[in-house]
Amino acid sequence: MAQTPSPAPRLFDRALLLRRQHRALGLGPVTFLFERVLDDLEERLSAVMRDFGDVADIWTPTEALQLRLYSRLRRPILRDSSPSEWLKEALPLAPQSLDLAVSALALQFVNDLPGVLTQIRRALKPDGLLLAAMIGGDTLTELRQSFAAAEAECEGGVSPRVAPFADLRDVGALLQRAGLALPVTDVDRVLVRYDNAFALMQDLRRMGATNILFERRRAPTRRATLLKMAQIYAERFADADGRIRATFDIIWLSAWAPHESQPKPLRPGSGKVNLEQAVKKGTKG
Repeated sequence: MAQTPSPAPRLFDRALLLRRQHRALGLGPVTFLFERVLDDLEERLSAVMRDFGDVADIWTPTEALQLRLYSRLRRPILRDSSPSEWLKEALPLAPQSLDLAVSALALQFVNDLPGVLTQIRRALKPDGLLLAAMIGGDTLTELRQSFAAAEAECEGGVSPRVAPFADLRDVGALLQRAGLALPVTDVDRVLVRYDNAFALMQDLRRMGATNILFERRRAPTRRATLLKMAQIYAERFADADGRIRATFDIIWLSAWAPHESQPKPLRPGSGKVNLEQAVKKGTKG
């Protein structure tokens, strides 16, 4: 008897994420990363010599991406606006209904990324394209290390402060697992400098990107721990002028729904020259 797959672990409180994003709009959002991604996405899409008819935006915060792409696509972009579906990580898209799926800085806060990628794969028409950007890699590694050291010293233990992010290899493997073809991934590393750790944390609030882990510590952080964190951050990650560095890794992913016109890998044993011959040829002279 086939076993029912176990549900993905719930790492992120997506209802809290919505509230944090709304709060950021009220505070005056910090959008330099978002704008960078939108510029890059436009450039990457312009390199694809194809007209896209049916397009869906997968959970990009705000309608900025749709407005950017409207002049190129010249037709409305589908976007799920149902909070309940968003919280359930369900995409109400018909099978093989899309020529293009895009997403900007949203997939890093998905609990079941393999499941969402599979949903996108099913929604793409044959030879349809997925193009997305998500936060990953070593993002905020300096803040993570500084908080861990400060809590260990001041409180005798460590609580989860910064979300676990997927790395480049993870994302590439997930694209293949979802049944997508010709996967390509790369990283855009952005180093941002701040006067101190508190200025960085203020920007994170105004990005709507503060801690939404279910296992986050609920009690307010002690003042002594915060001061120690800022001190450690400055000692370990400051430049000569005293300003600190913060790493943001933007992982880009693209892949296509399978189609018979796409290049196929050679079958094992189908090469014209065997390995022994190739080695002998390469060592001559």
